[in-house]
Parts: sequence; C-alpha cells; structure tokens
Amino acid sequence: MNIKKNNGLKIICLNRKASFNYFLIDLLEAGIVLKGSEIKSIRDGKVSIADSYGIEKNGEIYLINSHIPVYKQASYSNHNPYDERKLLLNKREISKLIGKINKEGLTIVPTKMYFKKGKAKVEIAIAKGKKNFDKRQTKKTRDWNRDKARYFRKTS
Repeated sequence: MNIKKNNGLKIICLNRKASFNYFLIDLLEAGIVLKGSEIKSIRDGKVSIADSYGIEKNGEIYLINSHIPVYKQASYSNHNPYDERKLLLNKREISKLIGKINKEGLTIVPTKMYFKKGKAKVEIAIAKGKKNFDKRQTKKTRDWNRDKARYFRKTS
C-alpha cells in the first residue's frame, strides 16, 4: 500500500494576523510575478506578508506592502523589497474579486505563501474587517477552548 505523504506544498510564510483581524470569506490560490533575485530570497525563507493587502490597478490585482528582503548575492540586478507584485489570476477570478471589493467593501488579504511544484503561490482571501468587540470574542473563545482542553486532560 503506497500512501502519498507529501502533496508538493512547502509553506514559506503564514499571515496569522489575518484570521484575527478579518473575517475570511473566500480563499483563492494565485501565482505571483517575481524577479530572479526575489525568488532566490524567497527560497531563503525570509518573507513577510503580515501587513500586505491586494488592490486593483488597470484590471489586474497587485500585492502591496509584502516584504521580500534584498538578496545579497545579486549585485546590480537586485529588487526593491517593498515593490508591488502582480498576482496571476484568471479573468473570471479577477472580475469576481473587483466586484466584491467595489460593491461590498471587502478587501484582499494574503493568508500564506508557499511553493507548489516549484512555483511560488500566494493564498489570498476575500475578507471583511473585524471590529474590536469581534476580536475580543475571538480571543475569549480561544481561551475557553484552551481551558476546556486542559480540564478534559486532567479528568481523563
């Protein structure tokens, strides 16, 4: 019996603040346009997408404020660490995203970046911002689940 253990995903970075600050409505996988020095820096694993978001510009979706550090071995052909990067999506997906952003006041937030079969991918979410009382409720339920697991561990 041959069991497939690896599905070809190597996670580079996660955006843990996204699920705390936003209600994640829909998830999409998108490719990302990168330069040579950017992909080398990503393979080193020093990427941050914590404060990044997506915008629509000229009918295309761009990832803004994602930090990919400078690759030291690339001399003159290095990249800007905070450059805007184009996301690769189908026209149908782009029009769906643009419609939801403009009509419903939602935003595009990256949740994780990973390699899939050697290609860099970004998982983006269509999200709605949480208010402070929503964040307090999320924290309260997380604490209660932790305490509940502790009680069950002690009794059994």
